[in-house]
Amino acid sequence: MRRIEWHDTIDSTMRRAAELAREGCPAGTVVAARMQTAGQGRLGRMWDSRPGGLYFTIVLRPRLEPAQVPLATLALGLAVADTLQTFAGVAVDLRWPNDVLIGDRKLAGILAQFQDGALLAGIGLNVNQREFPPELEPLATSLWRETGSEQNPEFLLPALARSIESHLNILETSGAAAILRLFESASSYVSGRRVTVELPAGSITGTTAGLTAEGFLLVRRDDGSLVTVTAGGVRPAG
Repeated sequence: MRRIEWHDTIDSTMRRAAELAREGCPAGTVVAARMQTAGQGRLGRMWDSRPGGLYFTIVLRPRLEPAQVPLATLALGLAVADTLQTFAGVAVDLRWPNDVLIGDRKLAGILAQFQDGALLAGIGLNVNQREFPPELEPLATSLWRETGSEQNPEFLLPALARSIESHLNILETSGAAAILRLFESASSYVSGRRVTVELPAGSITGTTAGLTAEGFLLVRRDDGSLVTVTAGGVRPAG
């Protein structure tokens, strides 16, 4: 029986899951919330976690190395995409490394990190939000906005957890190449897409040229040089 710890409000499901991982909780344990006051995004950013969404972290103990976190992140995106297709009837796009989109609007975000020997997989999914703050309004969407109907987060959560475990199992048993192939076919951003990438040293513009064996994004700049993007924000060039 899976342990699911539900909270109406919590600071961060990632923080609480890390606490449980340190205490030795079994793999598959989930911390879920209807609202977070300090939700974590990538690169130290905050994740908007207002009521209406589903925010959760699952504690996993796969036979993976910390260096495989980028590949695990791709597997998590595939897991979310499969679940939403099956249970909500929506087709999504995956934007490297961790965004789940409908069109150009963000539906879900993913944060994966190794901590105390466990892989913590955090998902923030916009479920029943009808509106967003002005700064997010052009960038975000929700299942309610896309389908016109309310979804039950407590129904979606176990399906998402199962899908996450099965996709990480693909990575464990079939290796990186299997996940890379699946991600390449599920994402319009992996190859042939004009993008601008925000890097610590500044932004670059070019055309995506596939993924490395480690799960990083290749971008060919207009001068022909190939850049390996290990971390950064990717957006359509415009």
